[in-house]
Amino acid sequence: MTLWKLPPIAKVYEALSAVADGRVTITGETTAQVRSSDGSKTYDLSWSADGRAIMSNDNASYWQGYLGYPIIALLLVQGRVDYDPAVAQALAGVPWKALNTQFKRNYARAIEHVLAEIAAKGGDRATIEAEAEAILGQLEEVGLERGPRGRGPARA
Repeated sequence: MTLWKLPPIAKVYEALSAVADGRVTITGETTAQVRSSDGSKTYDLSWSADGRAIMSNDNASYWQGYLGYPIIALLLVQGRVDYDPAVAQALAGVPWKALNTQFKRNYARAIEHVLAEIAAKGGDRATIEAEAEAILGQLEEVGLERGPRGRGPARA
């Protein structure tokens, strides 16, 4: 099987928001769903019984071959990747879909916008950035395999 590629760090921020917003639902022993930040899409996830292979029908996972935010969010919820719930909470309610559209898929600019807003409200930007990097490092160590492709990407 093929191993997943590491995602852009923006996907870690999106995953933390999904967890904080309660958008991850375990639907079975090896299945889950994750709702998009604007609620227009629901992504289906499935994994092997041993947890080594996983698949999601979000665009990044399905087409780009890297871990999309729904998979990362699932790994956080399952406790397979450690995270600080306070950092996730700082990212609650972020409208990633709208921001990614606003910044023309320039994920770095979207992250900068979000972190600047958090800092303006007294949030600890450095802690959030360090947590995102730590999660990315854990994802590299997990070494998940790509599961078989199921149905195509979710549509609004």
